[in-house]
Amino acid sequence: MTGEARTALVIDVIDALQGVDDPEYPGVSVVDMGMIASTEVADGQATVELITTFSGCPAHDVITADIATAVGALDGITGVEVRRSTEHWDTSRLSDHARAVMAQDFTVSVALPGKPTECPRCGAAALVEQSPFGPARCRAVHRCRACGEVVEVLRA
Repeated sequence: MTGEARTALVIDVIDALQGVDDPEYPGVSVVDMGMIASTEVADGQATVELITTFSGCPAHDVITADIATAVGALDGITGVEVRRSTEHWDTSRLSDHARAVMAQDFTVSVALPGKPTECPRCGAAALVEQSPFGPARCRAVHRCRACGEVVEVLRA
């Protein structure tokens, strides 16, 4: 396989990964979540290195299977290996698209290092933590002092 063909396959793999949503956030791909550390293709074998939002992520197996299915369906791919990355995920890896969908569709705000966390409903930087324990380990429950909305905050 030429270098050009290999590069085209890597681009196809990345495009396929754009269609793999995080199971908790339909409409937000694993690429937009910043969960893809690397992709490689050698002799038809695709390798995708996956960074989970935290080491005990309960969606890891579902995401891995979805990646294997999407990438394995590509012409020129004969096998797929999804490896767990040792890289640390944090919220700075999220795309602007991911943050917007999470706020608009799921009432989830994103805590970014060194920046005030804004309410996904009113936009005020007036969130106060109510509980460090949310519905998932990577989220906490906050209340907005400005509008009174209870929201989840994705944290790293």
